[in-house]
Amino acid sequence: MKQYDLICIGTGSAISVVEAFIQENPKSKVAVIDKDQPGGICLTRGCIPSKLLLYPAEVVRTIEKAPTFGIDAKITRIDFKKVMDRMRNIINHDINHIRQGLSESKHVDYYHETAEFVAPYTLKVGNEKITSKMIILGTGSKPLIAPIKGIENVGYLTSDTILSLQEIPKSVVIVGGGYIAAEYGQFLSAMGSEVTVIGREPRFIPNEEPEVSAVAVRELGKHVKIIVNYNVQEAKLTSDGKKKVVAVNRETNEKLEVTADEILVATGRSPNSDILNPQKGGIKTDKMGWIVVNEYLETSQPNVWALGDANGQSLFKHVANYEATVVYYNAVLKKKVKVDYHAVPHAVFSYPEIASVGLGEQEAIAKFGEDKLLIGFHRYQDTAKGEAMDAKDYFVKVIVGRDTQKIVGVHIVGPYASVLIHEVIPVMYTKEQTIKPIRDAMHIHPALNEVVERAFRSLMPPEHYHHLLEHYYKLL
Repeated sequence: MKQYDLICIGTGSAISVVEAFIQENPKSKVAVIDKDQPGGICLTRGCIPSKLLLYPAEVVRTIEKAPTFGIDAKITRIDFKKVMDRMRNIINHDINHIRQGLSESKHVDYYHETAEFVAPYTLKVGNEKITSKMIILGTGSKPLIAPIKGIENVGYLTSDTILSLQEIPKSVVIVGGGYIAAEYGQFLSAMGSEVTVIGREPRFIPNEEPEVSAVAVRELGKHVKIIVNYNVQEAKLTSDGKKKVVAVNRETNEKLEVTADEILVATGRSPNSDILNPQKGGIKTDKMGWIVVNEYLETSQPNVWALGDANGQSLFKHVANYEATVVYYNAVLKKKVKVDYHAVPHAVFSYPEIASVGLGEQEAIAKFGEDKLLIGFHRYQDTAKGEAMDAKDYFVKVIVGRDTQKIVGVHIVGPYASVLIHEVIPVMYTKEQTIKPIRDAMHIHPALNEVVERAFRSLMPPEHYHHLLEHYYKLL
């Protein structure tokens, strides 16, 4: 049995812990295990390849809007294969670079194998058994396939397999109404596919604020048919070789049938712990299979740590990167650093773009009470840059403590939302976390980030905000 100073399962964010460990312990020997291509989910089949596809989609939408500004521009052809090949070439280059680094490192034994626990601190990798008193679990996640009758016989795409497409399907039905559905609905429709999204929840992108979701439906709905509150129960092949899904309204039981060339199942993510056999390693999982960790990201087995998707806390790459730092401090440097998820940002790179950090309005009311909050609101179109962009209906919503002026949450829907949110994120990591730096800072005029500043300058009680919202939109 081989003895290692550190065993790391997964080659995503966990690799940064390995690199830091080797720097601290230059005579160490580390085992790195990954059954998949190296680089982790984000690089190989997640956020990086999807954004390489979504940018061409953004270019398409920009060109489509050109006549608004007096520019006569038309799209005569989209080379779908070239779009896909560019993505695959970039990803494969990075994968090969990581593989080479792992394979050539004198400190690392790289196992391109499946790993499973056979005893505490002991793993079976291929035909070998290896052991270490320090183990990092960065095992990632996989697409969750909803229980749909006949789906396996009909065949379907996931966010993994869609990256292998060579031709654009003429029509696609997306099962699921969350982030993945929003992004791939945007991409496929911009590439020329007729897209129908069927979401189970009453709202599209249900984790966003209701008014954000409503604007997303209004804008993306110009290109994609969005159906909500329907549960897809069955999939079947038609006589002409197409694929049909049968869905039922969750309130009325009304039946809906949608036929398309392809089905994309985008119903969430699930853990990889089933192949890891964590129970044999003394490692507890929750009822969904996510690895249970404490506030230091240590599992139920001392000196075994889990980060990223493996622990199911927040399935974003930037969270995994942050958690890797926490694991480094706790596992390698033996310091006691707790995880802090008070301001986890995210973005949805759809059309329109969406970004959020902190609590939503209802979460904030439940935590603090409505009378303890103020809400700020400003529309893109009410800034000079927003007007120049013809950015109608988009807005910034901020939630602030009435007495403390502390930033509780921020929600943005509109162009460059993922950039604008960074006006706020660094402030939420200061000691005070108040609106003062943003409100008092000098902002370039006319720049789009003025919309964030002005949202913080227009604070009002929640009930006044909703009156204002109804004046501008019929969203609620």
